[in-house]
Order: sequence, then structure tokens, then C-alpha cells
Amino acid sequence: MEKIESLQDFYNRKFEWLPESLSHDIGHVNVFRLPHPSTKPVPYRRRDFFKVTLCRGSSRIHYADKVFSFEKQALVFSNPYIPYKWEHKDDEVSGFYVIFNDSFFNQFGNLIQYEVFQPTGTHVYELDDAQFDFLCGIFEKIEAELSSEYIYKYDFIRNQIYELIHYAMKTRPSTRIEQLPINASQRIYWLFLELLERQFPIDENHTEIRAKKASDFASQLNVHVNHLNRAVKETSGKTTSQLITERFLQEAKIMLKQSKWNISQIAFSLGFQEVTHFNNFFKKLTNISPSKFRQI
Repeated sequence: MEKIESLQDFYNRKFEWLPESLSHDIGHVNVFRLPHPSTKPVPYRRRDFFKVTLCRGSSRIHYADKVFSFEKQALVFSNPYIPYKWEHKDDEVSGFYVIFNDSFFNQFGNLIQYEVFQPTGTHVYELDDAQFDFLCGIFEKIEAELSSEYIYKYDFIRNQIYELIHYAMKTRPSTRIEQLPINASQRIYWLFLELLERQFPIDENHTEIRAKKASDFASQLNVHVNHLNRAVKETSGKTTSQLITERFLQEAKIMLKQSKWNISQIAFSLGFQEVTHFNNFFKKLTNISPSKFRQI
């Protein structure tokens, strides 16, 4: 699998230049119009930045082990926790996308609390024509503000990005959204999720899983494992072990489909001491062996 793409990698791949704002203490934000001038293929990989895309034109998006398609137009949220790639099925696409790193929202809110950026959340929102036109106006405001001399322009842009987030969630509300403010259990749950996601993707530069059990994560969070288990169950409705298992299975599927590693290498990288243990784990949860899953 390929390495995580940084903002520097992104600009080099797309434009072969780096903006001066990458060195800003406030973090980085930028907006672009579709279609993109770059003709280089978009790689399947994780990025170390957030991205919100408004796209008109039939497209297919590979998110982790799933594929989402839309035929007309959609608002799409990408985060640093999930590898992805785009395939535009139409010759002509239009729209915008805005990219920003975690530092841009430092002290301005925790983005992972919103479903659109959660690893298990909803990331693709199909739109009608009126919705698309309304959201175009938000991206145009971001574009105009970036080139302005307004001293508080970055505060304005943050508000516009929040407008995109809340527009999506209000358009299709989810029962997984929790009431704010976040309570202690929710905070522990999101910290646990962040630690879990931080271990992935597994590649040549990151080949070892260090936390495999609930107690491993509890130790890192400096809480008792029972406290962690209660917080996770209260917030997600699932046990800590269930979420760990689901994420390990998801990564196994990704590696089987996207990497060139053999099954033994995948098994060991996921912390299985024996390949047979990995085979049994995978088959128990999917009713198919890893080798057959790779062939599908």
C-alpha cells in the first residue's frame, strides 16, 4: 500500500508547486474548482488532511472497503482516517473542493465529533439541483474570501466549512448524532476511536499494530478498561472489542484488495501470530477465506 499523502505531496502531485501558506501557524486551507487541471491518476491512499467536495457528474468513490456511486451530484466528506480515491465516470465534471488540515481548526472545535468525518459515519450526500446551486454559493464565498484582505477571513472560512457540515447533517439527520455538549463518555469514546484509527493504514512505513485489545487502549488513555468499555458501549451501542474487531476486519479487507502483500504478511502486520488464526478470524466474520475474498 502507498504511504499517507501529505499536503506537500498533494500539491506536488496536482500542481508541482507549494503554496507559501503551508507554513502558516494557523494551519492550511485552500479551495479549488472542478474539473481539475491535473491529468495524473488519483491514488488510493489516506491523506493527512480533510476534504469537502461538491461534485456534479457521475462518480465512483472508493472508501476503505466500500464503493459509493452517484449519478448526478453530491457533497462528499473525506477525512484523514479513511483511505479513498475518486473515479469520475463522466467526461465532464464541475464543482469545488476545499482542503484543510487539523491545525486550521485548532481551538475552533473538534471535527471528529461530526458524523460526516467519523470513520463509521455518512460521507456521501446526494443532492438535487437546488441544493447543488445553494452549496456552490458557499464554496464561492470561500474562494472569494481566500483572496481578500479581510483580517478575519479565516474565521469566516471556518464558518463556511461548518455551514457545509451542518447543511449535510440537517439534510439527512442521523440517529448516531449525539446531543452537545459532549459528555465524558463521548469524549473517551472519540479519543479511543482516534487511537484506533491512528494505527492505520498499514504500509511499508507503518508495519506494526501496537494496540489490539481494549486494555491496550485503556492504558494509553490512562483509564480503567471497565471505564473505557462503559463509555464505548454508552456512546456507540457496541462493545470496545466489537469496534476493534470491525476495524481490524476492515483493514484486512482493504489490504487484501489494495496491497500486494501476501496473506502471511497481512496476517502478521495485523498482529496475528499464526496465519491460521487470521484465516479463522476472517472466515468467521465473512464466511469466506481471505484468499477467496482477494479473488472476488
